[in-house]
Amino acid sequence: MPAERIVLRRSLKLSHIVLMGIGYMTPMVVFDTFGIASEATAGHVPTAYILALVAMLLTALSYKQMVQVYPTAGSAYTYTQKSINSHLGFLVGWAALMDYLFLPMVNALIFQIYLSSIFPAVSEWIWVAGFVMVVTFFNLMSINSTANFNTFLVILQGTIILLFIGVAIKYLLSDGGVAQAFSIQPFFEQGIDSSLLIAGATLMCFSYLGFDAVAMLAEETPNPKKTIPRAIFLTALLGGLMFIVTSYFIQLVFPNPQDFTDLEASSPEIAASIGGSIFQIIFIAGGIAGTLSSGIASHASVSRLLYVMGRDKILPERIFGYVHPKFRTPALNIIIVGIASLSAIFFSLATAASFINFGALIAFTFVNLSVIAHYAFKNKQYTTLKGLFSYVIMPLLGAGAIFVLWLNLEKSSIILGATWLTFGILYLIYLTRMFTRKISNIEFNEMEELQPTTLIKM
Repeated sequence: MPAERIVLRRSLKLSHIVLMGIGYMTPMVVFDTFGIASEATAGHVPTAYILALVAMLLTALSYKQMVQVYPTAGSAYTYTQKSINSHLGFLVGWAALMDYLFLPMVNALIFQIYLSSIFPAVSEWIWVAGFVMVVTFFNLMSINSTANFNTFLVILQGTIILLFIGVAIKYLLSDGGVAQAFSIQPFFEQGIDSSLLIAGATLMCFSYLGFDAVAMLAEETPNPKKTIPRAIFLTALLGGLMFIVTSYFIQLVFPNPQDFTDLEASSPEIAASIGGSIFQIIFIAGGIAGTLSSGIASHASVSRLLYVMGRDKILPERIFGYVHPKFRTPALNIIIVGIASLSAIFFSLATAASFINFGALIAFTFVNLSVIAHYAFKNKQYTTLKGLFSYVIMPLLGAGAIFVLWLNLEKSSIILGATWLTFGILYLIYLTRMFTRKISNIEFNEMEELQPTTLIKM
């Protein structure tokens, strides 16, 4: 008898997916990065967030266009593979793997930093191992269990942010009245240096990483062509609004970068200054919730990308293409990512973080280019004004915004990313026997027809 293949369960609602994306973005990160951002923008962080949001929404529109055509879990990897070239698609997926694989490690390291500050006598590796075990456990369960726990963590962060805004307004009203609490100065003032705002927007763009990861859940929602485009756009928009509003009130309380003793550790100072030691403890709890929610969401995303690459036989199918028959999750991939995340014990936060940006920008760039390749070049949908605007001008604007980020990418990220990409090229040469063999993959039409309980005859 031919083997049968179990597929992922289509059970996620729009709210689940949006909250998974927001959890990936980590709402509480606005407090951790505020000191550095305030220095970069000369005290205009909210404006930098607005500029960054515009850039991300342009790319979100390109994701929306491509999900309509290929509503599968492969995201940028699938879009490039189907629209441009299968070999190039593999390299985009390989680069994205670096982004997705290292983010769980970054979250494990941040979690360890939080807990070590509270319990300095406990060995640091214990916190990393504990974090990885919790995140792996929840991802092994059904995707709904993962989404529900993530929802709780995101709501907890949102509650703490609202509590901060309330305390900040009270603090500002008592200090200088309504004029102090509601001012346009955080957004704009005479003589503002636009180059600083662009530099700040580049820094802030990396707070939005994760809005695209919800595309990896396309095979776990009943109507991906409708749900995923909405989820991507809402994740970027709602996450951006949270960042803008929160940074606005932080900027009013701390108008100058010199207000911070340590720019790289602004969160504890913000909490202690307006709420005292108790509020500081609440902030730490929110930070821990943020790392857990981001860790869970990023772990889920990378396991789905590995699943699609395994299903396409680019990676060993029996391992990476496996779906657990009961939980309907890519269980082996989840365990593999958990094991890989344990290597965070041997990394510094700066080293792990430097791997992330390169892969994300590769994915963003080729999603924009895939829109042009599919709609304009393949289907000639550029002859009308609407088609030209939607399928050429808008993705070009998105690609241009990402190009600005490339210009500001750290040298270490480029070096590490290029090294990772080199290994990918060598593996591709082996896989295709010096490009004499086409990469094998399951045809999209077959995947589109899959239903929640479908078994695929192999």
